[in-house]
Amino acid sequence: MEKTKGEILEEKLFNECKNGFEGLDENKKEVIFKFSDDYINFLNKAKTERLFTKETIKLLDYNGFKDIFNVKEIKPGDKIYYVNRSKAVYAAVIGEDKLSNGLNLIGAHIDSPRLDLKPNPLYEDGGFALFKTHYYGGIKKYQWTTIPLAIHGVVVKSSGEVVDINIGEEDTDPVFTITDLLPHLAKDQMKKTLSDGIAGEDLNLLVGSIPYEDEKVSEKVKLNILSILNKKYGITERDFNSAELELVPAFKARSLGFDESMVAAYGQDDKSCAYTSLRALLDLDKLQRTAVLLLTDKEEIGSMGNTGMYSANFEHFVSLLLEKTLEKEFNCLNKCLCNSEMLSADVTSASDPTYDFVDEKNNAAYLGRGLCLIKYTGGRGKSGASDASAEFVAKVRDIFESNDLLYQISDMGKIDVGGGGTIAYILADRGIDVLDAGIPVLSMHAPYEVASKFDIYNAYECYKAFFED
Repeated sequence: MEKTKGEILEEKLFNECKNGFEGLDENKKEVIFKFSDDYINFLNKAKTERLFTKETIKLLDYNGFKDIFNVKEIKPGDKIYYVNRSKAVYAAVIGEDKLSNGLNLIGAHIDSPRLDLKPNPLYEDGGFALFKTHYYGGIKKYQWTTIPLAIHGVVVKSSGEVVDINIGEEDTDPVFTITDLLPHLAKDQMKKTLSDGIAGEDLNLLVGSIPYEDEKVSEKVKLNILSILNKKYGITERDFNSAELELVPAFKARSLGFDESMVAAYGQDDKSCAYTSLRALLDLDKLQRTAVLLLTDKEEIGSMGNTGMYSANFEHFVSLLLEKTLEKEFNCLNKCLCNSEMLSADVTSASDPTYDFVDEKNNAAYLGRGLCLIKYTGGRGKSGASDASAEFVAKVRDIFESNDLLYQISDMGKIDVGGGGTIAYILADRGIDVLDAGIPVLSMHAPYEVASKFDIYNAYECYKAFFED
């Protein structure tokens, strides 16, 4: 049946978004599922920023990238990386153009909401040994009780010796948990708001209950735990003062749904964008314009600190690139930054049909419809936003459309309801054109987040096209 004039005009003029799996051929679906398998395997090894950095360096080394401090001179085609204190990585594939003409940048963060141990965490109470914690980033505290937790991180002794800790991921490992009241005794607790139902100081990790066999010891269970830790890791209670130990869900990343179309995992904010942009960088070959990937830390708490995006380490890396490519003209660093363009690769909230009252549906992001562009973030009156120019949004659109890549564009929630931020504004302050471009995620900031396998692979394709432009 022939289309009517109105149907033809509608097809031409409307901005229709569709599910990426719709009409997809089986070969492409197989590619998407294989890519997602690799992603799932990576997530299960890289739940913290230190572990993500470690696994990233392995991939960079395997794919021919060199540590910038081991390279005297850089030329087109070279692949370079810089590690910032084991918690952030910058990597580049050098193009034919001068760096001062600008870079194609993609930036993602590799930290995720979690619980950190306090500097003096271990105590005994009521016949139990427990760890005191301090939550990191924006969490719903009640979501972190009664789930299996793993401990990751490092203990650094005063001698400088670094002890790696990784407990709770293997099937033979013990796990840990934070207890909660049974409903029968929680009458007063359940009268509280969700935000007040669990206090931050009550997020205490249960770590043991067997007492040390010595009647003269006052805190027998605590001593037994310290004895176990000392035998296994050679550490004492004082060594916790110089430790970075993080609690993350012990859940494995898995395929989700009867059709296995989604991925359920901890930390997909923002490791989904970090992994896909990393894979895009690894697959680059000859470039006209240098491509740079920024995998940063501390975004969930404002990007502060020397491993966050505010750190001067980024400019230091670019300065080293300029120095080793022998570009020494006046004001070269500022020219490079002001001529650069960037995608801030950070996830956004996907519309959830159970809670769609928080969305303005015409401007919401949807699972399975591709990478989501967000022109501005911030809150209420765009406070704290990086608002990309129409010209740069149009350029990014053209890159995706000319490569026949699906994408969508959204806000994050209704005005006066939603809001959020990424690293975009920090790079924009340095003169760079920046647009947020991330994967839509359900249950963002929860211990178990959900993303579409189509969106994950689509992000890889979009990031690669941007790098190559």
